[in-house]
Amino acid sequence: MRIAIFSDVHANLPALEAVLKDIEARQPDAVYCLGDLVGYATWPNEVVECIRARQIPTIAGNYDVGVGLRSDDCGCAYRTEVEQARGAESIAYTNGVVTDENRAYLRGLPRFTRVTFGASGDGFGIKSTFEVLMVHGSPRRVNEYLFEERPDSSLLRVMEAAGADVMLFGHTHKPYHKVLAYEAEGKRRYRHAINTGSVGKPKDGDPRACYVLLDVDEPDAANAGSVRVEFARVVYDVERTARAVEASPLPDAFAQMLREAF
Repeated sequence: MRIAIFSDVHANLPALEAVLKDIEARQPDAVYCLGDLVGYATWPNEVVECIRARQIPTIAGNYDVGVGLRSDDCGCAYRTEVEQARGAESIAYTNGVVTDENRAYLRGLPRFTRVTFGASGDGFGIKSTFEVLMVHGSPRRVNEYLFEERPDSSLLRVMEAAGADVMLFGHTHKPYHKVLAYEAEGKRRYRHAINTGSVGKPKDGDPRACYVLLDVDEPDAANAGSVRVEFARVVYDVERTARAVEASPLPDAFAQMLREAF
């Protein structure tokens, strides 16, 4: 089975449209979105309506929660006063333009999605299951950052507590895939921690939109190769989005962040 998963669109309609076109060309079996549809760019309503029109299963990101509740706090970990001031401008702008209907949609989004595979059959029934968990930040908090440098032992504890063989998440805007080995019942097994990166606001130095294609064939926790991950990078009109930001009340700095992907 092939699944397309994307996250962190952040009101960047040109990036979303390019990604959806790429996904359509690849014809996966299912498509999921890990949230943060809004914030930082100028098309929050159009992005929400695009997702809704396509009926893409979507979970709530921290920014979706904030705007859904009409809060002035997006749950972001801004490090400096300058960043905090820009963040306040962003959520104020987004709260000011999002329609009541789209706000209600954001408020009603679930916090996680779980896909369960049968992992080994004997012809009469399933002996075990293989769990794929999708969250925005982490299973513990919608705004928890799971960076790549987090120790493997910590990621394993998070996944074990959540009962996940594969965990897909976003929020940091930096894609990675970690294969995490552990022992269970005297056997070596593997979990997969996958950050899907960002469609609309990459922060890894590559301005192209990013999403994940996950292939799961005959899922088996004892076989690290039963899960395959492709990070798809998609070119879109970055300048269109950057210029739209510069023409709006949003901070001009957001436009440069898009151009340089930081």
